[in-house]
Amino acid sequence: MKSQDEWMSISDMMSGLMLIFMFISISFMIQVQADKEKIENIAVAYFKDKKDLNIDLNREFKKDLKRWGAEITADNTVIFNSPNVLFESGKSTIKRDFKEILNDFFPRYINILFSDKYRDKIDEIRIEGHTSNSWKGSNSPNIIYLKNMQLSQNRANSVLSYCYSLNNTTINRAREWLETKLRANGMAFAKLKYRDINKSVVDEMKSRRVEFRVDLKTEDKIYKILKVSK
Repeated sequence: MKSQDEWMSISDMMSGLMLIFMFISISFMIQVQADKEKIENIAVAYFKDKKDLNIDLNREFKKDLKRWGAEITADNTVIFNSPNVLFESGKSTIKRDFKEILNDFFPRYINILFSDKYRDKIDEIRIEGHTSNSWKGSNSPNIIYLKNMQLSQNRANSVLSYCYSLNNTTINRAREWLETKLRANGMAFAKLKYRDINKSVVDEMKSRRVEFRVDLKTEDKIYKILKVSK
């Protein structure tokens, strides 16, 4: 039989271990609560900034959207929906009518984003090219995808190059900032538009579009906190 001293020693060790685990659990709970509060605070700021930006974009462009064949979504994406105005079929050279739209739109758009209210809150301004899921003269899935990916990237690059090169007071003032924020992404047909809620009939016209998207830094902060907390 084990002596009373041996049992007491084991009992003391178990009590010590339980105390250590208790302190670890408490520390973890405190950290989780702190992370939760951080996420909540950042989320509140994010949704406020997102809502404010949506109000400012709509106030600035509401009267122009129909004329441009454009729309502003709830997540502050500006979508140009008229493919016949944007580019020739299968081409990436910007048509004259779309250049005139960009001449009007982009300086005013940047005037909002580069303002003191938003400048330091913006992580990225992304120009996206989108296409349909077909390619004239081909039934090969590989060719259709690769051709449309190349076309969408070329179109996004063309729009970025044109907008960045505008000789405008607002653009000139924001040019260095734009170099750190402005990006061009070819999306091919990754985000098709559909004619029905069941997504069974592709809307080829609306799928061929150009989008201007804004990512706020608060989104990245939430992601980083969640990643560390895992």
